[in-house]
Amino acid sequence: MRALGPGSVSSLLKVGLDVFWWALVGLTVLVALAVLAALVLPRLPEMSAPARDAAGGLVQVPVTRPILVGRLTLLAVYCAILLLIVRTLRRIFLTLVAGDPFRPENVGRLRGVGLGLAALAALNLLTPRLESLFIPGLVRSADAWPELTPWFSVVVVFVLAEVFREGARLRREAELTI
Repeated sequence: MRALGPGSVSSLLKVGLDVFWWALVGLTVLVALAVLAALVLPRLPEMSAPARDAAGGLVQVPVTRPILVGRLTLLAVYCAILLLIVRTLRRIFLTLVAGDPFRPENVGRLRGVGLGLAALAALNLLTPRLESLFIPGLVRSADAWPELTPWFSVVVVFVLAEVFREGARLRREAELTI
């Protein structure tokens, strides 16, 4: 099976991105409605979340309205960043399906995907620290290392953007050659 053009692997991946896009749109709408409901409802049901105490034991911490709204808002931000990344990938895959990957606009698109991935990695890094500040009884593990895979992915996407920039430059030069 071919990598580019109609009926290729890239067209199959484009369909997968389209399905994921619409599922993500639905999830984002649901999360936004949940944030709205958490803000508007006069009385929230009693909820608790598991947490670790200072001794390392598992305890149940009550989830208050500010904590619920904060967590749902972080989830909404996460979904919004994912929507931007997937939208950009869909545009890149349109050029792959057309058989024209080295378009100059794909360089900026890949850089945008890299920035989005960096934002998600930063959000994943900051969320537990923010929660430990605002949720009473929650203790953050002192030996937690940041995951390197998301940051490696960011670097790979930026390198690919430079590869695409060079490909676009070579294509421009080839078009000028008679």
